[in-house]
Amino acid sequence: MPDPMTYDLLAEAPSVSDYRRLREVTDLSTKTQEAAERGLKGTLHAAIVRFEGRTVAMGRVIGDGGCHYQVVDIAVEPEHQGRGLGKRIVAALMEWLHENAPNSAYVSLIADGDARHLYAQFGFEPVMPASIGMATWIGGRPAKGT
Repeated sequence: MPDPMTYDLLAEAPSVSDYRRLREVTDLSTKTQEAAERGLKGTLHAAIVRFEGRTVAMGRVIGDGGCHYQVVDIAVEPEHQGRGLGKRIVAALMEWLHENAPNSAYVSLIADGDARHLYAQFGFEPVMPASIGMATWIGGRPAKGT
């Protein structure tokens, strides 16, 4: 198991290729090249983790820069999971939000499965039953991990 100190946490967005690869290997929905290129330009803040010069984890904050922010794309390569990398990324994103988002800003995310336990450590809580997350996909629902 690699020493946690050999992982480098950087405040930058992933490359388009790393973004698409990390989404695929972590079973997040796939994104087209065009969608990734356009979407990454809308990043307000991001963090990546590199191991031996290779991006192995990522996370981003998107939003309008004032009222609404969303934490998205938290992904850690399977062989690097269980080493606290997701927690380091979320901590870095939350630090940026606390330093840059104005009071009253609404910060949301979608927690898949047990990831809710990670996000709860940073103050996130379910909004049900007052609110329920809803979604639609342009062009149909994308496949996961393909």
